Amino acid sequence: MRKVHHRHLRRLGDELAAMCGLVGEAMQRASQALLDADLVIAEKVIADDAKIVRARAECEEHAHELLSAHTDLRAVFTVLHAADRLEQMGDLALHIARTTRRRHPAPVLPELLRDTFADLGQLAVTLANTTEQVLRTRDPELTDFLDSCDDIMDDLYRAVSTAVTAADWPHGVAAAVDVALLGQCYERFADHAVSLARRTSVLSGGKLAASA
Repeated sequence: MRKVHHRHLRRLGDELAAMCGLVGEAMQRASQALLDADLVIAEKVIADDAKIVRARAECEEHAHELLSAHTDLRAVFTVLHAADRLEQMGDLALHIARTTRRRHPAPVLPELLRDTFADLGQLAVTLANTTEQVLRTRDPELTDFLDSCDDIMDDLYRAVSTAVTAADWPHGVAAAVDVALLGQCYERFADHAVSLARRTSVLSGGKLAASA
């Protein structure tokens, strides 16, 4: 029975990691669409969001199966929390893609912030990829790296906020709102990744990372 229990937890860990891979890919594409004002890529992100939603549903279904078997409640609730966080991360990438589509063919980003948002996008993908590693390995040392990435993300987000609230911002209120919300998407994406990694990294030694 214990071996079966561990096998199911391992499957849930793998499902979460795969879901994180989908989220990272969505953010990478959404960021590319944003930088290039690329409608085709934005539409791809929007269409593929259904895969993330479906992955969460499957993960939750399998987690509830373990709950019904009176298994390790802490592990199962951590899985459910992680699946929720991952779907929220996917929703943030979806918002970026939808903003790109709404403003197309005009670019969303003013030229002075393109480099900042390129850095935000690259950092978000790094966070997603590292979180996927945490889900697969339960390596607690990776959470320290995520914390350092989150600090950089906060600095970049502050730079965006400073730019859009400056007295000499030349692009109008609507553009300022769009850019501020986009910056917030990246900042929240990072927060979710760090929170998710911290909660799942403690499930080592016989929990999600256990093998039969």
